[in-house]
Amino acid sequence: MVAVAPTLEAGSQSPSVARRVIGAGYRDREIVSHSAWHTRHMGFDIARPKLEGNISVGADRRLGFAEFGAPQGRPIFWLHGTPGARRQIPAEARLFAEHNDIRLIGLDRPGIGSSTPFQYDTVSDFARDLRIIADTLGIDRFAVVGLSGGGPYTLACAAAMPDRVVTAAVLGGVAPTRGRDAISGGAMTLGNIVAPLLQVAGLPVRLAAVTLVNLIRPVATPALYAYAAISPEGDRRLLVRPEFKAMFLDDLLNGSRKQLSAPFADIVAFARPWGFNLDEVKVPVHWWHGDADHIIPFAHGEHCVAALPDATLYTIPGESHLAGLGRGEEILRTVMTVWDRDEGGSAR
Repeated sequence: MVAVAPTLEAGSQSPSVARRVIGAGYRDREIVSHSAWHTRHMGFDIARPKLEGNISVGADRRLGFAEFGAPQGRPIFWLHGTPGARRQIPAEARLFAEHNDIRLIGLDRPGIGSSTPFQYDTVSDFARDLRIIADTLGIDRFAVVGLSGGGPYTLACAAAMPDRVVTAAVLGGVAPTRGRDAISGGAMTLGNIVAPLLQVAGLPVRLAAVTLVNLIRPVATPALYAYAAISPEGDRRLLVRPEFKAMFLDDLLNGSRKQLSAPFADIVAFARPWGFNLDEVKVPVHWWHGDADHIIPFAHGEHCVAALPDATLYTIPGESHLAGLGRGEEILRTVMTVWDRDEGGSAR
């Protein structure tokens, strides 16, 4: 049985607790239980993780995680975008998880938050790390949700672990650029150009990115407004909503405090063959995509859904790249419906 740090209720005067748990037969992990249930950003209270820390996934490698919702609920791993970190989970989804018996777990990819920098040879290599994390957290079957750059890793886990992944959800996900599933256009047009440079000059680029974020930190709020001002209308409406401003600032200021190599590692991995084909994903996939997406074209979502054996496309009319984040409750309800149906079929 994996030991878990106790959750401290709101109003507790106990300090945050950090400790390392090492159990016989289990990998060590460092965990933190927060004494404060909410943190305030931009005048909006956003629920802090109930459990947060990092887990060993190999020699000198760790991945950060943050848990929200019901500790004994059905587990759903939420994979952040590019860029992003483990707290890039909408307040709506956190609240829905709390009241609907969902254990919602955000993960850092290598090189962001409390994760060790690492370059995957292929996107599919991430599935091995997620398997170890699930085992360490005492999780057997689970669902996976991925936003944008988290989409390829979500599909990789579904392809590699059909016996454990109940269903997958993708929100404006990146499409393959190599192999028989490849499609051109969108942000990866530039990504394919810069990927070779990042492989040889990644360190100075990463250091420059961290320096830039640290410079922006004191003016994070106006910087977010500036980005919103140049974004399409759909994304602009979302970015200025108090709960989303709070989430993005919480995620940015915590996740990129010390390092920011994950987005560059993502680009390098996306520009290579992913290590699996889309027709190898046998579990049900639900794909949300704004039809005015200016970063990952809507046509890429259509392309991937057509290539996946069991996939449903949910068009978000007039919305752009961040549209899926505004559908947190709908996405989790859909995942739970699929899970109910799966368990009902297994019982017969």
